[in-house]
Amino acid sequence: MDKFSLPSAMSINAVFQNFPQLTTENLILRETTITDAPAVFQIFADHEVTKYHDVETAISIKQAQFLIQRRAERFQNQEAIRWGIARKEDNAIIGSCGYSIRNRFQAEIGYELARDHWRKGFMTEALSAIIQWGFEQLDLNRIEALVMLENNASIKLLKKLQFAEEGVLREYGFWKGRFHDLKILSLLKKDYSQFI
Repeated sequence: MDKFSLPSAMSINAVFQNFPQLTTENLILRETTITDAPAVFQIFADHEVTKYHDVETAISIKQAQFLIQRRAERFQNQEAIRWGIARKEDNAIIGSCGYSIRNRFQAEIGYELARDHWRKGFMTEALSAIIQWGFEQLDLNRIEALVMLENNASIKLLKKLQFAEEGVLREYGFWKGRFHDLKILSLLKKDYSQFI
């Protein structure tokens, strides 16, 4: 994977000037647009994909259109960045990944992938790219993840990417009509530099 140059002091504004596209061996990480709504809808209409997610399972393509628009607004407001994960072979969206910005040096990572593409290494590939980008372009010091306790696949993925488990936040999340305990994991820049 290509190395990115380190950011300047004005990097946060520069980073959010134009949506950055990243490429990996098998994937293109790019901005999603309204034309991607059918693919996004197919992903979020699957209960297995939304099972551990803080959104309801989609029943209308309008929900996918709203999600795409909301992500664009959050990027423009420098609150978040969410890449669509597209296959290089056909540029079709199969998931997404990105950050919610907590403060100047911290962000929360999030992701989802269409069920047909689970267990093929795509999310490891995508997250590896955005973790590098986050530390080098956003100049993050800490990336954290909040995961439902039952989501063993996600916890295993994060640990593979060197995230450290910090503990459980009791009834920290509330969605789908109830409170959820969430496991918190994190990756620090100083630890990341040891394995890149």
